[in-house]
Amino acid sequence: MGMMVVARRVEAPADEVRYEFGFEDKFDRVLTINPSTLETRVDDGDFNTAASAITAKIVNARRSAGDFPARMMFAS
Repeated sequence: MGMMVVARRVEAPADEVRYEFGFEDKFDRVLTINPSTLETRVDDGDFNTAASAITAKIVNARRSAGDFPARMMFAS
């Protein structure tokens, strides 16, 4: 069975980037990325497969484009 995780960037302090994310369009979790170190954390503490997959897509897009994307989707 496949998985689709979506994320959208939300307002955050200058020293971090935040995304609401979840399965399909259920933005029920928050991912925080330090833009200097690219260290990540999930507010609920459960850095599971969905969090890992969307984080990898966001970080790769940032490395390619030089900025964090407004939206991102991972599908498998």
